[in-house]
Amino acid sequence: MHVTVIAKSPVPGRVKTRLCPPCTIQQAADVAAAALADTLDAIDEAVATMPVRRVLLLDGSPPAWVPKGYEIVEQSEGGLGERLANGFDVLGPGVILGMDTPHAVPAVIDAVQAVARGIDALGLAIDGGFWVIGLAGVDPAVFGGIEMSTPRTGIDQLQRLHELGRPVTMLPVARDIDTFADVVAVAHSDLGGRVVEVSRRLLSTVSDAADSTPTC
Repeated sequence: MHVTVIAKSPVPGRVKTRLCPPCTIQQAADVAAAALADTLDAIDEAVATMPVRRVLLLDGSPPAWVPKGYEIVEQSEGGLGERLANGFDVLGPGVILGMDTPHAVPAVIDAVQAVARGIDALGLAIDGGFWVIGLAGVDPAVFGGIEMSTPRTGIDQLQRLHELGRPVTMLPVARDIDTFADVVAVAHSDLGGRVVEVSRRLLSTVSDAADSTPTC
């Protein structure tokens, strides 16, 4: 059983480019680095007593600050669906989550427990995608033909699991950080961690912050 974070190395110009503008590429990379660091720390705390492998499924070189105990596995080529499918193919049954939702990581315990019982798990994202998926069995049909990064991706993924006759445990809905409106929402939340601190600093330095302040 593995708990895996799929991520890009937080290199300026390669991550969180949808934040630019109003952010600079360095500011966007700072958001990515903070979110990834928070996520890894949250996983360490959540699964500290569980017999799971901790894996970073990475596009790029690992930052020097990645905690000890993480296996580094290189992402495959292709779109997100292909990279997720390849990750499960290489690692086997387990849980893969994104790098942007450290506040939701405690729910990964429920995903691990579901997968151990032979049940898949899925956590939808506010933007219509999903932030975590757990598979009790590897099947390339799970991701085949699912269009990623759309307002229907999460629902389409859930429907696919049901079509394949796979029972699914639903996890809490969470906000990831793709747009500056997400940065604003995180900054105005009552959450803690590095990514909240970075987001709040950005609001004080970026002039054209979003007018609305949605909540997480």
